[in-house]
Amino acid sequence: MWIPHKLRHTALTYISVLALSVVLAEQEGENLSGLSNNPDKAIFAVRENGTTCLMVEFAVKFLVPYDVLALNGIDLITEQASFTLPRGAEIEGKCESTESEIHITWKNNAYILRIYFSKEFRDKGIEVWKISKVQFVYDTSETSHFINAYNPGKHTASTHRLSALVTPAGRSYVCTAQQTLTLISSDHQKGITVSMYDIQIQPFDIASDFMFSEPYKCITDQRERLEETLPLILGLILGLIIVIILTIYHFHLKLTAAQPQLPRDRSMYKNM
Repeated sequence: MWIPHKLRHTALTYISVLALSVVLAEQEGENLSGLSNNPDKAIFAVRENGTTCLMVEFAVKFLVPYDVLALNGIDLITEQASFTLPRGAEIEGKCESTESEIHITWKNNAYILRIYFSKEFRDKGIEVWKISKVQFVYDTSETSHFINAYNPGKHTASTHRLSALVTPAGRSYVCTAQQTLTLISSDHQKGITVSMYDIQIQPFDIASDFMFSEPYKCITDQRERLEETLPLILGLILGLIIVIILTIYHFHLKLTAAQPQLPRDRSMYKNM
């Protein structure tokens, strides 16, 4: 059956839009921050085909330098804006077999935090995942954090050749200690500090929906745990040594008391 060209074009466009909407519907972001008792911690998940494919749980603090005019109205001085990632942020993301990413936005897109993950093989064929890039977009015309900013506008800060939070494949990265990244901004190469703590992240191979896989603790936490337990271990060893010494001494006294005492005065030998 012959179909007019204009109608055929309209139908193809409709099918393309429908197919795109289906693809977008298959990947969705979930804000689960309400499940955390920590008011500073946010929990976000990216789901694909109804299954969790990426999940992050952390608290994030930003330290952003920006310019303001000095009192003389001529010179520029640098101020520091300090703020945290809000729990009510909106998210979206993308999951693939070797690359994934999450985009976190708030304040009507005045702030956007993008975290990129990748998989790779290391020595001896060990497969790991890592954070390969972090990008932060911020708008200094947003006055709740940037007060009297000079020449306000949007800026983008990015990492360079990043390899952070390296974790064995199939496991989640866990770290209570603060992990700090430095990003270089398009605003005159200023250094932006992004600090993450109370972290649990897994961007690949999540076996159960909304559930992290086996944790992989960061070196800092392992060291701190050792520093906490080492005095206790040394105390137990010292106590055990003391008990052993006292036990040996007790048996020595009993054996000595059981042996016959020989007279020390030699004249007594004649009467024996």
